[in-house]
Amino acid sequence: MSLSLAVAFCWFIAANVAALIPSRDNHWSRAYMLIATGIPLLGWVTWENGPIIGLLVLFGAMSVLRWPVYFLWKRIRG
Repeated sequence: MSLSLAVAFCWFIAANVAALIPSRDNHWSRAYMLIATGIPLLGWVTWENGPIIGLLVLFGAMSVLRWPVYFLWKRIRG
């Protein structure tokens, strides 16, 4: 396993732990932090392991951050 995949795995663990902690703003501040760290991480994973693994990590991250993806899709569609 490459270092980028190990860091991505740690990102997934941190995202799940962050979801378990109660929040007053419905976890949006944590979601912004996870997005800000996840985008460069996704680029690193794709660079080291190729586009197929990068897409798998992208879909995994989208399943963790499903509400930001839902609201982005809703905003794009109008």
